[in-house]
Amino acid sequence: MARMRGLYPIVDLDTLARRNLSPLLVAEAVLTARPPILQLRAKRQTPRAVLELLTQLQPLCARADTLLFANDRPDLALLAGVAGVHVGQDDLPLAAVRRLPGQLRVGVSTHDHAQLAAALAERPDYVAFGPIFPTQSKAKADAELGLEALRHAAALAQAAAIPLVAIGGLTLQHAPALATLGVVPAVISDLLADGDDAHAIAARASAWQALLGAD
Repeated sequence: MARMRGLYPIVDLDTLARRNLSPLLVAEAVLTARPPILQLRAKRQTPRAVLELLTQLQPLCARADTLLFANDRPDLALLAGVAGVHVGQDDLPLAAVRRLPGQLRVGVSTHDHAQLAAALAERPDYVAFGPIFPTQSKAKADAELGLEALRHAAALAQAAAIPLVAIGGLTLQHAPALATLGVVPAVISDLLADGDDAHAIAARASAWQALLGAD
């Protein structure tokens, strides 16, 4: 994943539930833009429900040549046969995930430069850094970091040759700046900014890809 480029859509079930949207509908719409990676984030659902949804999403992602990541749960990622897992600071550590059977790719969340440096030293498949701007997609979110902190983070990640994912409050207007920095934007709410129907979501994802130079 050293050359990961383009949009990183996150299918967040809490966000979609508030708008009464089907996660499969949203995923299918976003996947028309052929993003390099897609994450399922399901914080409140049962393991059985998450596993079922991962299993449904996997062939959709495969057809789009998109890597599917589970959030928090390497066990469910392994059972569903998806590409990887995204872990936070309070989840199973990267070293422990790597001891599991299988070949899961791993992304790690970081919220300051010290966490970023520690994560880069362990050489995950990518490191996420944020929130860059205020976000409503995560309860009890960390303090926003801003673009200047992101520039420094991007330089550190580039020196380590590890992809950097920016997350938190990103909108389409930020895409050119993010492309210049060479970071991958993880996006939740902005995918729905033009409407809840499949066509609007697909068009928004395609617009992101175009501005990131990845269409």
